[in-house]
Amino acid sequence: MRRDIPPLAEVRRITQKKRDAWWTVLLVDPVATPLVRFTARYTRITPNQITWGAFLLGLGSAACFAFGDWKWLALGAVIYHLSFILDCMDGKVARLTGQGSVFGAWLDFVFDRIRVMVCGVALMGGQYERTGDTLYIWLALAVVALDTLRYINSLEIFKIRHTMRKQIKARMRAARRAQNEAELAFMEDLLRDNPSADIEQDLQRAAGEAPYDPQVPYDTQAPHDPQAPEDAGADGEAAPVARKPQVIDLHQEFRRKFPAYLRARSFLLRHRIRAHLVSGIEFQMGVFMIGPLFDVVMPATIVSGALLLVFELAIIYKLLLSTRDFTRTIDSFEEQKVPVAV
Repeated sequence: MRRDIPPLAEVRRITQKKRDAWWTVLLVDPVATPLVRFTARYTRITPNQITWGAFLLGLGSAACFAFGDWKWLALGAVIYHLSFILDCMDGKVARLTGQGSVFGAWLDFVFDRIRVMVCGVALMGGQYERTGDTLYIWLALAVVALDTLRYINSLEIFKIRHTMRKQIKARMRAARRAQNEAELAFMEDLLRDNPSADIEQDLQRAAGEAPYDPQVPYDTQAPHDPQAPEDAGADGEAAPVARKPQVIDLHQEFRRKFPAYLRARSFLLRHRIRAHLVSGIEFQMGVFMIGPLFDVVMPATIVSGALLLVFELAIIYKLLLSTRDFTRTIDSFEEQKVPVAV
């Protein structure tokens, strides 16, 4: 038994993401987090072993789906959810015990994609045998294609955002060398680390209290205290004035265009739920949990797929607006005639 595992409240702080899918927050974390603490404290199970367990359970749910009968569908849905709970536990155990690895992350990702593919084919194949409706064959292809689309789109958007940030940092480094400018920070990083500030920013924008101006950076410093001396240190000597980092916000136009979205997003963030309400997780649960459990595989799959596409298009549109903010930021450097870093 490991005695260095903290109490449950601390385990939640360490292992749970600050923002997560609503399905995970509401239906997985309340079960997974106590199991993570128990596993880390009383067993020697590694994160990779948990990943294997989740994968094997996923194959078990696929076997149930293949029979096609409702009783087997319901059993397969329950097993699939247990598989997903284990799938969430491996990363939490890794964070809690420091046993995470690059190979473990790869294994988790690949097993997830294989599990979705096998379960999708088994579920729709079982329903085709049960009903003879060829639409289920097309739905099997659609499930695999949509899951692939979701994760390819996520990866490409990450790469584009990384490229934009890299270019802006290069320009800012050149500006600091030439003009001794302040440090650089990205708004999304600051708000991701401080969800309460994220909520406050959204509420201010929704209320129109923070006007949109791509040339004026946010002030990310603590509120000014009029009682505090500004230029004296503890020994009475002049203290160096801390430079305020320039903050680049690549989502300003999106925030300005959708103030109602900001209010809803602020409410969700208070409950640790991300605004991307239908992602790959919710899509999987709609297809492999809700559909089989209530014997509505076809409508549940169609609705889940349509909602996934809607939210993916919203993310793409948000990326488009972000690229405009990026262009304005780069243009602002050009206007200031800042030399380009080589």
